[in-house]
Amino acid sequence: MEAASERALISVEDYLSSERAGEVRHEYIGGALHAMAGTSRDHNTIAGNIFAALHGHLRGKPCRAFMADVKVRLQIARTEIFYYPDVLVACDPRDRDRFFTGYPRVVVEVLSPDTERIDRREKFLSYTQIETLEEYVLVAQDRMEVTLFRRSADWQPGVLRQPQEQLRLACIEFGLPLRLVYEGVAV
Repeated sequence: MEAASERALISVEDYLSSERAGEVRHEYIGGALHAMAGTSRDHNTIAGNIFAALHGHLRGKPCRAFMADVKVRLQIARTEIFYYPDVLVACDPRDRDRFFTGYPRVVVEVLSPDTERIDRREKFLSYTQIETLEEYVLVAQDRMEVTLFRRSADWQPGVLRQPQEQLRLACIEFGLPLRLVYEGVAV
């Protein structure tokens, strides 16, 4: 397997064009492409549960929820980055692109064995640099555990583990019991 530094780098424009035409999604970091792995049924169910609840909650409001195929665009130290979060909420009128947002308010990642370390470290450090991000949520799929990071709490984690506990996203006045986050999943 060749290292990312050994692969030819591509431009943002070529990346965005290839993502629209391709069947395999890639995240983009400084010109290098990183193929996205497929997800499990549990992963998909959890992300779908959160998206459905957010979508219903935000109906008629200025914010919108997106799932899986809408990218987040970041620029950190002059490095262009595009990630595909599992669920995101965007509210900023500056977001005008059809395929990505640069100004998410909430980002949710459902953890898998292959991505957990990246989601907890690299993506945490990257996402928390976004000026509009208020809450970052990590959801385990192999156990009932949701970790919530808030800008208002200096990005210190809060962990939820009980079915009756509420995933509360204060920035959009949203709450969802963990039992509904995990509905349809045996954890």
